Amino acid sequence: MREFLEDANQHRDDGYGRAQAHVKPQLPKRFYSEATVKPMEGGFAVALDGKVPRTPGMKHVVVPLATIAEAMAAEWAAQDKDIDPMTMPMTRLVNSAVEAGEETAPALRDEIVKYVGSDLLLYRADTPDPMVRRQEEAWDAALVKLARHFGVAFQPTIGVVHQAQPAPTLARLRAALETEDLFTLAAMNAVMSITGSGLLALALRHGLLTPEEVWVAAHVDEDHNVSLWGEVEEITERRAKRRAEFDAAARLLALLKA
Repeated sequence: MREFLEDANQHRDDGYGRAQAHVKPQLPKRFYSEATVKPMEGGFAVALDGKVPRTPGMKHVVVPLATIAEAMAAEWAAQDKDIDPMTMPMTRLVNSAVEAGEETAPALRDEIVKYVGSDLLLYRADTPDPMVRRQEEAWDAALVKLARHFGVAFQPTIGVVHQAQPAPTLARLRAALETEDLFTLAAMNAVMSITGSGLLALALRHGLLTPEEVWVAAHVDEDHNVSLWGEVEEITERRAKRRAEFDAAARLLALLKA
């Protein structure tokens, strides 16, 4: 169990992982018959034949809602003879949050604000015209919704030269994160890492954009290139893996909000 949890948080699309992609990993064997949900102090947990898994740091994986535990239990139940952590994005996301601990919440908030300070949505292309239009269509509407919702202003720019965002905007967005719990922050950071945008993570968290709208906005440039040159198998496969991670994070946010 501990070996599985350690492996689950390593080599996520990093250089080593790509270099070893042709080598079939040695997956741990399934060692349990059933995965159920068990009430615990502080919430709920997945029980594998009655035993609750622990993180590498020996923490029980306890979540605040039964629905989250049920989603994780479904991933465990879906495993075949081997346990493949790459098919368990919700479990890996929750495990990483539990392992990190509540003490990391301030750093998670700071990371979101840091991304917002140089956010994807704020740096625009000036050519070619089709890409400019794609960015305007997907990104302008998102910025307007965020500005209205939080009562802030943004300073988009053309090119890649750094454009500082208004200090009151960053302060207000940081304040809006103060009430977010560890699991919400972990899910938002996952969305942000995948999309490259703290603003899209905020928009998803507050229901300003749907998951599909966030996904499309995050891939404007990539989709433009695909429209010109066609799909590349390696990129398509990588995008599918990222989508599974994104969907898990979006689902966790939805469950927490519900």
